Amino acid sequence: MTSLIDEATITRNIIEKAAKDWIDLSEVDVVIVGAGPSGLAAAYYLAKAGLKTVVFERKLSFGGGIGGGGMLFHKLVVQSPADSILREIGCKLEKVEEGLFVADTSAMIAKLANSAIDAGAKIILGVTVDDVIYRGGEKPQIVGVVVQWTAVIMAGIHVDPLGVKAKAVIDCTGHDAEVLSVVSRKIPELNLFIQGEKSMWTTEAEKLTVENTGEVCPGLYAAGMAVAALHNTPRMGPIFGGMLLSGKKVAELLIEKLKGKTV
Repeated sequence: MTSLIDEATITRNIIEKAAKDWIDLSEVDVVIVGAGPSGLAAAYYLAKAGLKTVVFERKLSFGGGIGGGGMLFHKLVVQSPADSILREIGCKLEKVEEGLFVADTSAMIAKLANSAIDAGAKIILGVTVDDVIYRGGEKPQIVGVVVQWTAVIMAGIHVDPLGVKAKAVIDCTGHDAEVLSVVSRKIPELNLFIQGEKSMWTTEAEKLTVENTGEVCPGLYAAGMAVAALHNTPRMGPIFGGMLLSGKKVAELLIEKLKGKTV
């Protein structure tokens, strides 16, 4: 017969194991901010390459804009060559035209998150990155992030945050480019200006999002829709190939820089 479970035992194990994780995550190779399509794709490839990777997501769920599909319809579109990423992680696709595929939103979220976690990435939900850690010099370098529980921020009470050191930080927060916006406001010597995205032009948006993915300033990278917000390029709507390819590209750049090898 199974013994009765003691409440104190439950509490003790949760706190002990969570604290162990946080101590281990106090310094990592890469911090990804935002568990949307570009963030999860980047996490998968970075962790797969052996880099210590953590994803901080302010909500209590992952997937970003994937879950909303197109106007809340539970489907979205992915084009070649991004479909190869979804095939690699076992996500089912339905071919509708040459080089064009439809995916189920829930399946895509689940497969991306599961693949990133299985590769070794840690995803922490309910945590907001509301500042960065930097070091001075002629050109300041971003060396980590400042984190706080989203619930604390929503409550509007003053609680000092904690810092997490990293060799690189990737802004995958989408349209709002939250990390880039903080850096733009708080470290003016970087001359970083967030112009915001343009109106919809799908083909151009998909191309430019991937092309412009990369390092913004020393230690800080942008992927996904944060790239469009930074470079004032168009939005694309519910087609997610560019998001996935952007996540993979930023991972490839960091793998080459931090490990000296290509994917």
